[in-house]
Amino acid sequence: MSKLKGWKELTPGGIITEAGNAREYKTGDWRTERPQVNKEKCINCLFCWAYCPDASVIVDADKGVMVGFDYDHCKGCGICASTCPAKAIDMIPER
Repeated sequence: MSKLKGWKELTPGGIITEAGNAREYKTGDWRTERPQVNKEKCINCLFCWAYCPDASVIVDADKGVMVGFDYDHCKGCGICASTCPAKAIDMIPER
């Protein structure tokens, strides 16, 4: 039976080991559903942007409007859709 290692003995896991380098890696590949916004229903409250854990909601800062999603980093968690008060975001199956 092998001895378990303490946390100090473990090697860092993953490829994101430096602060600020996560943008270099596309992490949305395992998504099974993707968010899709209905612009006619969207009221630009930006709740989707505020609650997205992956900063995958793209906002035009000058106009203060949601313009889409960064699918390279979106994990398809659906938090944006569940927090949208206008029900303007649908989760659709990934192709």
